[in-house]
Amino acid sequence: QVQLVESGGGLVQAGGSLTLSCAASGRTLSGYSMGWFRQAPGKEREFAAGISWTVARTLYADSVKGRFTISRDSAKNTAYLQMNSLKPEDSAVYYCAAAGSPLWGSSWNDLREYDYWGQGTQVTVSS
Repeated sequence: QVQLVESGGGLVQAGGSLTLSCAASGRTLSGYSMGWFRQAPGKEREFAAGISWTVARTLYADSVKGRFTISRDSAKNTAYLQMNSLKPEDSAVYYCAAAGSPLWGSSWNDLREYDYWGQGTQVTVSS
């Protein structure tokens, strides 16, 4: 069993930056795939970024590419999402999720591929 706890959300002005953290406990995430998703009010949860834990291969949604950076610290069993040049449309609850196997292509976007989810952290970007 893996427990995921997000932190780092908050209120920021457009153009600002935030770094989200996702701390995992219960087992090491070696071999897992980690994803960051977000869900705005009235919208479906959408994939933002992903990282394969062992080889640190990364993937980004087009909407965040060039502005967000996903990373992980294996020693701390923690994943991060550095968000720069934030826009009001980035406002959402951000969730981290862990899949117990490698993900490829469109499987990163499929919520059903993920075995564990955090509780979410709110990010609000003011204009």
